[in-house]
Amino acid sequence: MLFAGVVVYASLYPFTGWRVQGVSPFAYLQAPLPQYWTGFDIASNLVGYAPLGFLLSLAMLRSGWGNWSLWLAFGVPTLLSLTVETVQNYLPTRVPSNVDFVLNSAGAALGAGCAWVMQRLGGLRRWSQFRADWVEPTAHGSLVLLALWPFALLYPLSIPFGLGQVWDRLEAGLVVLLEETPFLTWVPVRLEAPDPLSPMAQAFCVALCLLSPLLMGFAEMRSIWRRVSFLVFFFVCAAGAAALSAALTYGPSHAWAWMSPQAGLGLIIAVLAGLALVALPRRLCTVVMLLCLAVSLTLLNQAPDSPYFAQSLEVWEQGRFIRFHGISQWLGWLWPFAALIFGLRAAARLPVPTPTTKIEP
Repeated sequence: MLFAGVVVYASLYPFTGWRVQGVSPFAYLQAPLPQYWTGFDIASNLVGYAPLGFLLSLAMLRSGWGNWSLWLAFGVPTLLSLTVETVQNYLPTRVPSNVDFVLNSAGAALGAGCAWVMQRLGGLRRWSQFRADWVEPTAHGSLVLLALWPFALLYPLSIPFGLGQVWDRLEAGLVVLLEETPFLTWVPVRLEAPDPLSPMAQAFCVALCLLSPLLMGFAEMRSIWRRVSFLVFFFVCAAGAAALSAALTYGPSHAWAWMSPQAGLGLIIAVLAGLALVALPRRLCTVVMLLCLAVSLTLLNQAPDSPYFAQSLEVWEQGRFIRFHGISQWLGWLWPFAALIFGLRAAARLPVPTPTTKIEP
Protein backbone atom coordinates (compact mmCIF):
# COMPACT_ATOMS: atom_id res chain seq x y z
CA MET A 1 0.00 0.00 0.00
CA LEU A 2 2.82 2.40 0.84
CA PHE A 3 4.55 1.91 -2.51
CA ALA A 4 1.22 2.23 -4.35
CA GLY A 5 0.74 5.58 -2.61
CA VAL A 6 4.21 6.65 -3.76
CA VAL A 7 3.32 5.70 -7.36
CA VAL A 8 0.09 7.70 -7.22
CA TYR A 9 1.92 10.68 -5.73
CA ALA A 10 4.58 10.60 -8.44
CA SER A 11 1.97 10.24 -11.19
CA LEU A 12 -0.30 13.11 -10.08
CA TYR A 13 2.12 15.59 -8.49
CA PRO A 14 1.69 18.60 -8.04
CA PHE A 15 -2.10 18.09 -7.63
CA THR A 16 -2.98 21.64 -8.73
CA GLY A 17 -4.93 23.21 -11.59
CA TRP A 18 -7.63 20.57 -11.93
CA ARG A 19 -9.88 21.18 -14.97
CA VAL A 20 -12.19 19.40 -17.40
CA GLN A 21 -11.10 19.43 -21.05
CA GLY A 22 -14.41 18.26 -22.53
CA VAL A 23 -12.98 15.10 -24.13
CA SER A 24 -13.46 11.46 -23.26
CA PRO A 25 -11.15 10.56 -20.37
CA PHE A 26 -10.23 7.33 -22.21
CA ALA A 27 -9.44 8.99 -25.56
CA TYR A 28 -5.71 8.62 -24.93
CA LEU A 29 -5.99 4.83 -25.25
CA GLN A 30 -6.79 5.16 -28.97
CA ALA A 31 -4.56 8.17 -29.63
CA PRO A 32 -1.57 7.87 -32.02
CA LEU A 33 1.76 7.03 -30.50
CA PRO A 34 3.62 10.13 -29.24
CA GLN A 35 6.16 11.58 -31.63
CA TYR A 36 8.63 12.60 -28.94
CA TRP A 37 9.93 10.31 -26.24
CA THR A 38 13.20 9.75 -24.41
CA GLY A 39 14.96 6.77 -22.94
CA PHE A 40 14.44 8.30 -19.49
CA ASP A 41 10.65 8.31 -20.00
CA ILE A 42 10.65 4.66 -21.06
CA ALA A 43 12.91 3.55 -18.21
CA SER A 44 11.04 5.51 -15.53
CA ASN A 45 7.63 4.16 -16.58
CA LEU A 46 8.92 0.61 -16.92
CA VAL A 47 10.94 0.54 -13.71
CA GLY A 48 8.44 2.57 -11.67
CA TYR A 49 5.84 -0.20 -11.57
CA ALA A 50 8.25 -3.16 -11.35
CA PRO A 51 8.69 -2.90 -7.54
CA LEU A 52 4.91 -2.71 -7.12
CA GLY A 53 4.41 -5.93 -9.06
CA PHE A 54 7.31 -7.56 -7.22
CA LEU A 55 6.05 -6.60 -3.75
CA LEU A 56 2.46 -7.63 -4.49
CA SER A 57 3.55 -10.97 -5.88
CA LEU A 58 5.89 -11.52 -2.95
CA ALA A 59 3.17 -10.75 -0.38
CA MET A 60 0.67 -13.05 -2.09
CA LEU A 61 3.17 -15.88 -2.45
CA ARG A 62 3.92 -15.71 1.26
CA SER A 63 0.17 -15.71 1.96
CA GLY A 64 -0.30 -18.95 0.02
CA TRP A 65 -1.96 -17.60 -3.14
CA GLY A 66 0.19 -19.79 -5.37
CA ASN A 67 0.12 -19.09 -9.11
CA TRP A 68 -2.78 -16.65 -8.66
CA SER A 69 -0.30 -14.23 -7.16
CA LEU A 70 1.35 -13.74 -10.56
CA TRP A 71 -1.90 -12.70 -12.24
CA LEU A 72 -3.10 -10.50 -9.40
CA ALA A 73 0.29 -8.81 -9.07
CA PHE A 74 0.01 -7.95 -12.77
CA GLY A 75 -3.68 -7.01 -12.79
CA VAL A 76 -3.80 -4.72 -9.77
CA PRO A 77 -0.93 -2.42 -10.91
CA THR A 78 -2.41 -2.41 -14.43
CA LEU A 79 -5.73 -1.15 -13.07
CA LEU A 80 -3.87 1.39 -10.95
CA SER A 81 -1.96 2.62 -14.01
CA LEU A 82 -5.19 2.88 -16.01
CA THR A 83 -6.75 4.92 -13.20
CA VAL A 84 -3.90 7.40 -12.74
CA GLU A 85 -3.40 7.86 -16.50
CA THR A 86 -7.12 8.63 -16.81
CA VAL A 87 -7.02 11.07 -13.89
CA GLN A 88 -4.10 12.86 -15.56
CA ASN A 89 -6.63 14.17 -18.11
CA TYR A 90 -7.72 16.66 -15.47
CA LEU A 91 -4.25 17.99 -14.59
CA PRO A 92 -2.65 20.66 -16.81
CA THR A 93 0.91 19.53 -16.06
CA ARG A 94 0.20 15.90 -16.97
CA VAL A 95 -0.39 14.24 -20.33
CA PRO A 96 -2.01 10.77 -20.31
CA SER A 97 -0.28 8.35 -22.65
CA ASN A 98 -1.11 4.91 -23.97
CA VAL A 99 2.63 4.21 -24.14
CA ASP A 100 3.00 5.00 -20.43
CA PHE A 101 0.11 2.67 -19.66
CA VAL A 102 1.67 -0.19 -21.63
CA LEU A 103 5.10 0.38 -20.06
CA ASN A 104 3.62 0.50 -16.56
CA SER A 105 1.82 -2.78 -17.16
CA ALA A 106 4.97 -4.33 -18.58
CA GLY A 107 6.93 -3.16 -15.53
CA ALA A 108 4.37 -4.72 -13.18
CA ALA A 109 4.54 -7.99 -15.13
CA LEU A 110 8.35 -7.90 -14.96
CA GLY A 111 8.33 -7.37 -11.19
CA ALA A 112 5.71 -10.07 -10.58
CA GLY A 113 7.63 -12.49 -12.79
CA CYS A 114 10.87 -11.85 -10.91
CA ALA A 115 9.17 -12.61 -7.58
CA TRP A 116 7.66 -15.81 -8.98
CA VAL A 117 11.03 -16.96 -10.37
CA MET A 118 12.75 -16.16 -7.06
CA GLN A 119 10.16 -18.22 -5.23
CA ARG A 120 10.67 -21.15 -7.59
CA LEU A 121 14.45 -21.00 -7.19
CA GLY A 122 14.27 -20.76 -3.40
CA GLY A 123 15.44 -17.14 -3.27
CA LEU A 124 12.71 -16.05 -0.87
CA ARG A 125 13.52 -18.87 1.53
CA ARG A 126 17.20 -17.96 1.47
CA TRP A 127 16.35 -14.28 2.02
CA SER A 128 14.25 -15.20 5.08
CA GLN A 129 17.15 -17.24 6.43
CA PHE A 130 19.60 -14.40 5.71
CA ARG A 131 17.36 -11.94 7.54
CA ALA A 132 17.02 -14.28 10.52
CA ASP A 133 20.81 -14.73 10.69
CA TRP A 134 21.76 -11.07 10.32
CA VAL A 135 19.16 -8.89 12.07
CA GLU A 136 17.08 -9.03 15.22
CA PRO A 137 13.56 -10.55 14.94
CA THR A 138 12.02 -7.20 15.99
CA ALA A 139 13.73 -5.27 13.17
CA HIS A 140 10.91 -3.93 11.02
CA GLY A 141 10.60 -0.14 11.04
CA SER A 142 14.36 0.36 11.07
CA LEU A 143 14.78 -1.74 7.94
CA VAL A 144 12.17 0.35 6.13
CA LEU A 145 13.86 3.59 7.21
CA LEU A 146 17.29 2.32 6.16
CA ALA A 147 15.92 1.28 2.77
CA LEU A 148 14.41 4.75 2.26
CA TRP A 149 17.52 6.67 3.37
CA PRO A 150 19.43 6.46 0.03
CA PHE A 151 16.34 7.66 -1.86
CA ALA A 152 16.04 10.63 0.50
CA LEU A 153 19.59 11.61 -0.46
CA LEU A 154 18.70 11.97 -4.15
CA TYR A 155 17.05 15.37 -3.66
CA PRO A 156 19.65 18.21 -3.70
CA LEU A 157 20.96 19.03 -0.22
CA SER A 158 22.76 22.17 0.90
CA ILE A 159 25.11 20.03 3.02
CA PRO A 160 25.97 16.47 1.87
CA PHE A 161 23.79 13.89 3.68
CA GLY A 162 22.10 16.74 5.54
CA LEU A 163 18.50 15.54 5.73
CA GLY A 164 15.89 17.47 7.70
CA GLN A 165 16.79 21.09 6.89
CA VAL A 166 13.20 22.34 7.12
CA TRP A 167 13.15 25.41 9.35
CA ASP A 168 13.25 28.05 6.59
CA ARG A 169 10.39 26.36 4.70
CA LEU A 170 8.41 25.78 7.89
CA GLU A 171 8.89 29.41 8.90
CA ALA A 172 7.72 30.67 5.48
CA GLY A 173 4.72 28.35 5.56
CA LEU A 174 3.71 29.50 9.04
CA VAL A 175 3.97 33.16 8.01
CA VAL A 176 1.63 32.56 5.06
CA LEU A 177 -0.77 30.46 7.14
CA LEU A 178 -0.97 32.90 10.04
CA GLU A 179 -0.97 36.10 7.97
CA GLU A 180 -3.53 38.65 9.19
CA THR A 181 -4.00 36.76 12.44
CA PRO A 182 -2.78 37.71 15.93
CA PHE A 183 -0.76 34.49 16.05
CA LEU A 184 1.71 35.76 13.44
CA THR A 185 3.73 37.47 16.18
CA TRP A 186 4.29 34.08 17.79
CA VAL A 187 6.37 32.84 14.85
CA PRO A 188 10.10 33.26 15.67
CA VAL A 189 11.01 34.84 12.33
CA ARG A 190 14.70 35.39 11.67
CA LEU A 191 15.40 39.07 11.09
CA GLU A 192 18.84 38.43 9.60
CA ALA A 193 20.21 35.66 7.42
CA PRO A 194 22.12 33.11 9.50
CA ASP A 195 25.89 32.88 9.16
CA PRO A 196 27.15 29.89 7.18
CA LEU A 197 28.61 27.00 9.11
CA SER A 198 32.37 26.93 9.43
CA PRO A 199 34.20 24.22 7.44
CA MET A 200 34.80 22.21 10.63
CA ALA A 201 31.13 22.54 11.63
CA GLN A 202 30.10 21.32 8.17
CA ALA A 203 32.39 18.29 8.47
CA PHE A 204 31.03 17.56 11.94
CA CYS A 205 27.47 17.85 10.61
CA VAL A 206 28.22 15.47 7.72
CA ALA A 207 29.68 12.95 10.18
CA LEU A 208 26.63 13.12 12.45
CA CYS A 209 24.23 12.76 9.51
CA LEU A 210 26.07 9.60 8.47
CA LEU A 211 26.34 8.16 11.97
CA SER A 212 22.59 8.37 12.60
CA PRO A 213 21.49 5.72 10.05
CA LEU A 214 24.69 3.74 10.64
CA LEU A 215 23.89 3.36 14.35
CA MET A 216 20.30 2.52 13.50
CA GLY A 217 21.65 -0.40 11.49
CA PHE A 218 24.12 -1.35 14.24
CA ALA A 219 21.22 -1.67 16.70
CA GLU A 220 19.66 -4.38 14.52
CA MET A 221 22.79 -6.40 13.62
CA ARG A 222 23.28 -9.64 15.53
CA SER A 223 27.09 -9.73 15.75
CA ILE A 224 30.13 -7.50 15.55
CA TRP A 225 31.41 -8.86 12.25
CA ARG A 226 27.97 -8.32 10.71
CA ARG A 227 28.13 -4.72 11.92
CA VAL A 228 31.50 -4.28 10.23
CA SER A 229 30.09 -5.73 7.00
CA PHE A 230 27.11 -3.42 7.28
CA LEU A 231 29.45 -0.44 7.83
CA VAL A 232 31.28 -1.15 4.56
CA PHE A 233 28.03 -1.64 2.65
CA PHE A 234 26.51 1.48 4.22
CA PHE A 235 29.30 3.84 3.18
CA VAL A 236 29.39 2.42 -0.33
CA CYS A 237 25.63 3.07 -0.63
CA ALA A 238 25.98 6.56 0.89
CA ALA A 239 28.70 7.58 -1.58
CA GLY A 240 26.76 6.03 -4.46
CA ALA A 241 23.53 7.85 -3.56
CA ALA A 242 25.32 11.20 -3.23
CA ALA A 243 27.11 10.63 -6.57
CA LEU A 244 23.83 9.68 -8.27
CA SER A 245 22.13 12.82 -6.94
CA ALA A 246 24.96 15.02 -8.25
CA ALA A 247 24.94 13.21 -11.60
CA LEU A 248 21.18 13.67 -11.99
CA THR A 249 21.44 17.35 -11.07
CA TYR A 250 24.63 18.50 -12.82
CA GLY A 251 25.37 15.69 -15.26
CA PRO A 252 27.41 12.46 -15.08
CA SER A 253 30.71 14.30 -15.36
CA HIS A 254 29.97 16.06 -12.06
CA ALA A 255 28.97 12.96 -10.10
CA TRP A 256 31.63 13.63 -7.44
CA ALA A 257 31.10 17.38 -7.19
CA TRP A 258 29.64 16.89 -3.70
CA MET A 259 33.00 15.59 -2.41
CA SER A 260 34.31 18.81 -0.91
CA PRO A 261 37.11 18.85 1.70
CA GLN A 262 34.46 19.23 4.40
CA ALA A 263 32.45 16.28 3.09
CA GLY A 264 35.59 14.14 2.82
CA LEU A 265 36.62 14.97 6.38
CA GLY A 266 33.09 14.22 7.59
CA LEU A 267 33.20 10.83 5.87
CA ILE A 268 36.52 9.97 7.51
CA ILE A 269 35.22 11.02 10.94
CA ALA A 270 32.06 8.95 10.44
CA VAL A 271 34.05 5.85 9.39
CA LEU A 272 36.41 6.11 12.37
CA ALA A 273 33.54 6.77 14.78
CA GLY A 274 31.58 3.85 13.33
CA LEU A 275 34.54 1.50 13.86
CA ALA A 276 34.97 2.80 17.41
CA LEU A 277 31.28 2.18 18.20
CA VAL A 278 31.01 -1.19 16.47
CA ALA A 279 30.80 -3.10 19.78
CA LEU A 280 28.31 -0.73 21.42
CA PRO A 281 25.32 -2.48 23.05
CA ARG A 282 22.07 -2.33 21.14
CA ARG A 283 20.30 0.11 23.46
CA LEU A 284 23.27 2.49 23.53
CA CYS A 285 23.37 2.43 19.72
CA THR A 286 19.83 3.77 19.69
CA VAL A 287 20.57 6.42 22.34
CA VAL A 288 23.70 7.67 20.53
CA MET A 289 21.72 7.69 17.26
CA LEU A 290 19.16 9.98 18.90
CA LEU A 291 21.93 12.32 20.09
CA CYS A 292 23.44 12.44 16.59
CA LEU A 293 20.05 13.24 15.07
CA ALA A 294 19.33 16.00 17.60
CA VAL A 295 22.69 17.74 17.14
CA SER A 296 22.73 17.41 13.35
CA LEU A 297 19.19 18.78 13.01
CA THR A 298 20.13 21.73 15.23
CA LEU A 299 23.19 22.53 13.11
CA LEU A 300 21.38 22.08 9.79
CA ASN A 301 18.46 24.30 10.70
CA GLN A 302 20.75 27.08 11.85
CA ALA A 303 22.64 27.06 8.53
CA PRO A 304 21.66 28.96 5.36
CA ASP A 305 21.16 27.31 2.01
CA SER A 306 24.15 26.93 -0.28
CA PRO A 307 24.44 29.65 -2.96
CA TYR A 308 24.11 26.92 -5.61
CA PHE A 309 21.18 25.24 -3.86
CA ALA A 310 18.48 27.24 -5.66
CA GLN A 311 19.96 26.33 -9.04
CA SER A 312 19.93 22.67 -8.09
CA LEU A 313 16.28 22.85 -7.10
CA GLU A 314 15.34 24.43 -10.44
CA VAL A 315 16.77 21.40 -12.24
CA TRP A 316 14.78 19.01 -10.08
CA GLU A 317 11.52 20.94 -9.95
CA GLN A 318 11.24 21.25 -13.72
CA GLY A 319 11.56 18.94 -16.68
CA ARG A 320 12.19 15.25 -16.24
CA PHE A 321 12.37 15.28 -12.44
CA ILE A 322 8.93 16.84 -11.87
CA ARG A 323 7.51 13.38 -11.19
CA PHE A 324 10.07 12.53 -8.56
CA HIS A 325 11.24 15.66 -6.82
CA GLY A 326 8.18 15.86 -4.59
CA ILE A 327 8.70 12.36 -3.21
CA SER A 328 12.43 12.68 -2.64
CA GLN A 329 11.93 16.15 -1.18
CA TRP A 330 9.46 14.90 1.43
CA LEU A 331 11.69 11.94 2.21
CA GLY A 332 14.61 14.29 2.77
CA TRP A 333 12.55 16.53 5.03
CA LEU A 334 10.85 13.86 7.11
CA TRP A 335 13.37 11.01 7.34
CA PRO A 336 15.28 12.35 10.39
CA PHE A 337 12.06 13.08 12.28
CA ALA A 338 10.68 9.62 11.51
CA ALA A 339 14.00 8.21 12.73
CA LEU A 340 13.68 10.28 15.92
CA ILE A 341 10.22 8.87 16.61
CA PHE A 342 11.40 5.35 15.85
CA GLY A 343 14.48 5.77 18.06
CA LEU A 344 12.49 7.09 21.01
CA ARG A 345 10.07 4.18 20.78
CA ALA A 346 12.90 1.68 20.40
CA ALA A 347 14.83 3.10 23.36
CA ALA A 348 11.72 2.88 25.51
CA ARG A 349 10.95 -0.66 24.37
CA LEU A 350 14.38 -2.27 24.49
CA PRO A 351 15.27 -4.02 27.76
CA VAL A 352 18.00 -2.47 29.86
CA PRO A 353 21.17 -4.49 29.21
CA THR A 354 22.75 -6.25 32.15
CA PRO A 355 26.53 -6.48 32.64
CA THR A 356 26.43 -9.98 31.14
CA THR A 357 24.58 -8.87 27.98
CA LYS A 358 27.07 -8.72 25.11
CA ILE A 359 26.97 -8.48 21.34
CA GLU A 360 27.84 -11.80 19.76
CA PRO A 361 31.45 -11.65 18.51
